Amino acid sequence: MKANKIMAAAIMACAAMPAAAQSDSTGLKSAAESFAATPIDVGADVTIPLEESTAAVSVITSATTDRRSSRNIANSILGQGTGLVSLQNSGSYSDTDPTFYVRGLQSLSTSTPLVLVDGIERSISDITPGEVESVQILKDAAAVALYGYKAANGAILVTTKRGKYNTKTVKFSYDHEWQFMVKKPQFVDAATYAEAVNEARSNDGLLAKYTTDEINAFRSGQYPYLYPNVDWVNETFRNHGVANKYNMEFSGGGKAFRYFTYINLTTNKGFVANADANSGYSTQDKYTKGSIRVNLDADITRTTKMKVNLQGVLDETSGPSADLWDLVYSVPAAAFPIKTESGLWGGTSTWSGTLNPVAQSAGAAYVKNHSRSLTSDITLSQDLSGLLKGLKASVRVGYDNSSNVYEDHSKTYDYGSLTPGQWVDGEPTVSAEYKVTAASEMGTSAETNAYAARFHFDAGLNYANTFGNHSVYSQLKWDYEYEDETGLNTTVYRQNVSWYTHYGYKGRYFADLALVGSGSSRLAPGTKWSFSPTVSAAWVISKENFMAKAKWLNLLKLRASFGIINADYLPGDDVWTYYTQQYVTTGGTYPFTSSWTSEFGRTYLDRLATENPGHEKAYKYNVGLDASLFGCLNLTFDAYYQRRTDIWVEADGKYTALIGQDAPYENAGIVDSWGFEAGADFSRKVGAVTLTAGASVSLNRNKIVEQLEEPRLYDNLVQTGHSVGQIYGLKAIGFFEDEEDIANSPTQTFSTVKPGDIKYEDVNGDGQIDSNDEVAIGYSDDAPELYFSLKLGAEWRGLGFYALLQGTGRYSAVLNTKSMYWGLVDNTTISQYAYENRWTADNKDAKYPRLSSQSNANNNQTNTIWLEDRSFLKLRTLEVYYNLPRKLLDASRFISEAKLYLRGTDLFSIDHLAVSDPESYGATDPLTRSIAAGLAVTF
Repeated sequence: MKANKIMAAAIMACAAMPAAAQSDSTGLKSAAESFAATPIDVGADVTIPLEESTAAVSVITSATTDRRSSRNIANSILGQGTGLVSLQNSGSYSDTDPTFYVRGLQSLSTSTPLVLVDGIERSISDITPGEVESVQILKDAAAVALYGYKAANGAILVTTKRGKYNTKTVKFSYDHEWQFMVKKPQFVDAATYAEAVNEARSNDGLLAKYTTDEINAFRSGQYPYLYPNVDWVNETFRNHGVANKYNMEFSGGGKAFRYFTYINLTTNKGFVANADANSGYSTQDKYTKGSIRVNLDADITRTTKMKVNLQGVLDETSGPSADLWDLVYSVPAAAFPIKTESGLWGGTSTWSGTLNPVAQSAGAAYVKNHSRSLTSDITLSQDLSGLLKGLKASVRVGYDNSSNVYEDHSKTYDYGSLTPGQWVDGEPTVSAEYKVTAASEMGTSAETNAYAARFHFDAGLNYANTFGNHSVYSQLKWDYEYEDETGLNTTVYRQNVSWYTHYGYKGRYFADLALVGSGSSRLAPGTKWSFSPTVSAAWVISKENFMAKAKWLNLLKLRASFGIINADYLPGDDVWTYYTQQYVTTGGTYPFTSSWTSEFGRTYLDRLATENPGHEKAYKYNVGLDASLFGCLNLTFDAYYQRRTDIWVEADGKYTALIGQDAPYENAGIVDSWGFEAGADFSRKVGAVTLTAGASVSLNRNKIVEQLEEPRLYDNLVQTGHSVGQIYGLKAIGFFEDEEDIANSPTQTFSTVKPGDIKYEDVNGDGQIDSNDEVAIGYSDDAPELYFSLKLGAEWRGLGFYALLQGTGRYSAVLNTKSMYWGLVDNTTISQYAYENRWTADNKDAKYPRLSSQSNANNNQTNTIWLEDRSFLKLRTLEVYYNLPRKLLDASRFISEAKLYLRGTDLFSIDHLAVSDPESYGATDPLTRSIAAGLAVTF
């Protein structure tokens, strides 16, 4: 693998360093010592140096958390953090939050990791990169043990910055960003669409819809109001968007007080081309966010400390009320003009005017969302060494609140068009005028449509001391949390009682023990509490006497962990009543006689209640290695195995239909997952040049061991034994060439097939093709099994660059996007790519099947024709920067640092999808690439 080759090259480069260079305090020792001293936070109100840590934790430092000029820290860490799988979703600026997995897919329930900000569960979307000190990826049982029910899938811990004693700094930064869409869809023009429809109807045995004169009129553009040719993508969207980010930071402190204040203002204007067509308002996709963070630390007395974290966020999004991208993926170029000759918005009886993308972007006004959030927590700690040396007590109270106000200012409009008649003497005539009078005033409604509140409290006793060769840190803690969100059955109470102990002997043998009792209101009576024990150990081999002569080895540590982590996930779609028998009343009335019915609906027994309910458990095993070689190369490696048991599943495979009700949910699912992750970081200063490089690779696999699967007629249908998220479909073996080929093939039962339709393999050998011939195909389309990255950097006299590439493997896509791959059905358009790669009598080696104007159930099955390799390699980040010389700054007498930079994000992608982005290939906003110019000045 590329990552392994990079690691090997880095080792050789370090080993080849001359002895003089290896003893340089700015190279060898600083890199090795900073790696060994990396603080690891496992939730016990203490940070443990990596050299002593027994947990599997990956740390992303502030040196790389702000290289992308991203809206939030979530997007800034794409491609970073060994063991973290991060994937982009939408190209919409306000919705660009990525999907995260820690060690891939792990369960049949959910694999979403816990996100913590300063130790409390909070949204990562509101955190600006500049306010972050580090991001830690907590991977094994030892790392997540103290977070109770919520951390079975791993955790992402964001730690914000704090002030320093006896300092004072002010920092300002500004980024101006230009954004460009990647792989905008290209649909056929009107003439090609008309030819495609005629071809599809001919394939379906129907008469042509468009005449030769009409097709020529579409092509010539001579009659734009009768025979339009509209490029809806380029008429609706412009080619670029713009974002601006302003940040101001005040940091410092005195002898007994520290402060860190961070103010951010972010604005973005998106890609809507006709946003300013109205007077008084804009329909542009806009995003504005203002936030302020205040972190305070005060030494109230010599033994009493106080820590305060406050953050307030106001953000506002506005834009068209319709999903414009869904519209441009639907309406063909030939449907209707943007506007009629009289200025009426275009629309027909076939394609309603409400499907007119330009009209929806400019003439239907806008909607707006106002989001407000406040997060706060205060911690008091008291040194009790007067009672017992090393004893401390702490208490923390936190309260977070957020809400969203939705304003609907949309309106409707009149629309219509001319209906073409017969052609007379080579000229078209008008058959009729179609018009819908639907204009309304702009809406004025507003409502709070979402809110959330969280209360957090914890109190603990900590003890830390050293006795000769022995060191110990121990904490007894109780934490309580109340969470409430919009909707029914959303209030959750959780609490943990934990005892954590970290023990060290001679600075080279370490052991951790965590015993956690957790309670949750989500679970059934009698099962609300659970016990989660975790044990872990580490051996710093490099400190052994027999390693004294290995001067090239700065750190070599082996570690291992095992733990049981419980989860309070609910079955089904968050079903709270699984343990009690429920009755359901339908909307229809119950007929007593032919002429009289009740006022009430039919009442019947719902799904059977679960007997002896439990909750999901994760048995986590991990072995790892941390090493630092030659003072310039830091290595980490982890191998893990996890068994998830008692996963909620529907017990359809355990019961027959004779029970007369839906089968109950049961804690019977079992999933095994295993894999490894490896990372290397190289840092060396050679003369005036500072070189950095790094690589990481992770492989995450899993297998469903048990899920109470229903009995299957054929082995190829059995999903147990395959992976979570495995794609199932039919094996395509080509296209039918002619009627004889169809007659000599097994009967395909989905729909009547014709030449050019997909031919499938009769997997079970029963002589017919149906859903019983489905097999496991490809990999998951949720998360890749293979994830890797490579970073490179160099700096010479203040001039430098930083590049991060990130890729995936063993990752699949099902190309079923309407119009882009499945076109023409239901009067939708078709992409140029699908049209050019269709099957015809003259192109039987095509990539895709024949065109059809009607729903084609045979071709539109999940199958290997539509299966594509989703793996990719992207240039996530490229930064070129210049730090102004110290002599020049000293002359100013008030500027201590100044940096100019140019950043590019997602500048290229090497992948297998010709016209779509592998991370987001649906009928939605295309992903973007961007270039940002910025300035950061420290006073």
